[in-house]
Amino acid sequence: MWVWALLPIFLAVGGTLGIWAVFGMAVSNGTVNLTVEFPYISTCGTYNPQSCVFAQIINICAVLALWIVVLRFQQIRDYGLNSKVNIASVVLGFISGLGISIIGNFQQSVVMGAHLLGAFLAFFVGLAYFWLQVWLTYKAEPACDRRWVGPVRAVFCSICTILIITMSILHNNDYRSGAAICEWLAVMAFFVLFGLFATEFRHINCHQLTVQKQGSDKQQGRNGVLGRNEVA
Repeated sequence: MWVWALLPIFLAVGGTLGIWAVFGMAVSNGTVNLTVEFPYISTCGTYNPQSCVFAQIINICAVLALWIVVLRFQQIRDYGLNSKVNIASVVLGFISGLGISIIGNFQQSVVMGAHLLGAFLAFFVGLAYFWLQVWLTYKAEPACDRRWVGPVRAVFCSICTILIITMSILHNNDYRSGAAICEWLAVMAFFVLFGLFATEFRHINCHQLTVQKQGSDKQQGRNGVLGRNEVA
């Protein structure tokens, strides 16, 4: 059902428009000055009134990202690949989603330590998640999808890796504008990687979450299964 493909598209498009809207608000009210330096995303969202908008956008993105991670885990499992890599990917996806939420709720002007932790989890753990998705694409995807999704996903993962490493080096050497530009480009690349899931999610017919009654013989045979999705 194509409707599930809208979920990653909504995250990618909505997240992109949202953070650029925060950038526009920060520039228009003078809380950032482009003549001094190009701002980090978090710098744009740390001052009022756009801090409230920034937090809301980031939290929505975190929820959507976690939903996508769960759907992708179940889809790979239903393709018949019961792999530890798939389990590792869902764990990394949840940790990265937590990092995204921390970024929005612990802003840099208030709790810098927590904000940096959130950035580390979102960027570095998120990057590890998408590299695992590259591996899973070639191991579990139908040939019609992996023929082009695999290379595109690998290219954008490589772009993210280069940008994040470059951003870290520039930031540590006080080239803040250059590091901020790398951060914006990396986030745009991450949104593209999330958007690519729309290609795979169009195959999902249904997705349901079931609650199991403890002690049922029938349910014990399915112990540990929380939900499933059927793939066309």
